[in-house]
Amino acid sequence: MTKTVLITGASSGIGRATALYFQKRGWNVAATMRSPEQVISKEAGRANSLTNLDRLAFLKLDVTDSDSIKAAVAEAIAKFGVIDVLVNNAGYGMLGAFETSTPEQIQRQFNTNVFGLMETTRAVLPHFRDRQSGVIVNVASVGGRVAFPLYSLYHSTKWAVEGFSESLQHELLAFNIRVKIIEPGPIKTDFYDRSAERTSNPDFPEYDDLSDRVLAKLNQIGTTGASPNVVAKTIYTASTDNSWKLRYPADPLAKQLLLARKLLPDFLFTKLIRQTTNI
Repeated sequence: MTKTVLITGASSGIGRATALYFQKRGWNVAATMRSPEQVISKEAGRANSLTNLDRLAFLKLDVTDSDSIKAAVAEAIAKFGVIDVLVNNAGYGMLGAFETSTPEQIQRQFNTNVFGLMETTRAVLPHFRDRQSGVIVNVASVGGRVAFPLYSLYHSTKWAVEGFSESLQHELLAFNIRVKIIEPGPIKTDFYDRSAERTSNPDFPEYDDLSDRVLAKLNQIGTTGASPNVVAKTIYTASTDNSWKLRYPADPLAKQLLLARKLLPDFLFTKLIRQTTNI
């Protein structure tokens, strides 16, 4: 029987690459996004377009809208019969000094990266429990275990995803539902452009110099990152290896950073981060 994956945030970057990767390996793909009609229009002229591919459906899903989540899950099951794997990929980065952020920006960051992921998981869990089978793949980040300056809001959401996933794996063991965490490092996507939002507040000019220096350096690192296809391959491996392994660093830099975090004492790792980010 052909297996089915539901992917959130499949309009671009890692989500799009993952949709294409699974489809090319014979899976049914429920590629979900906030505005399918806009994405379909953009896809028409692209190389490796997702439009008109067999076994791939564009579904509307906004992770900040519970009704949208429930409708997309129901539509995917109605179209393909089952969902075997859920890939919680939707998210974005709020970048800037914490003090310059607004309560609305903080809420929006958590609504998308944490509460939306949780709500989508909640919507799929009854289906997985009924089948006594399923894989939940949560796309976190190397930033879920390593922290950089000016990413305090983003990091706090990804650390939350790490803790949520690690605890959830224990709760779902008896139902044969596996939980996986994907930990990408810098990836060549629009994370540093369209998918990022920067906090700014004219009342706090004290942070301007720090923000300009650090974000310029981090953006430079981002341009040398791995391809989203590397992450897509890691997601596929996590979804299909039939193991109970929890964490999957997705690229060489992520593996190096996590190894350094593990081996170095705090004061040395802190020094490394500050040198790397021009503090």
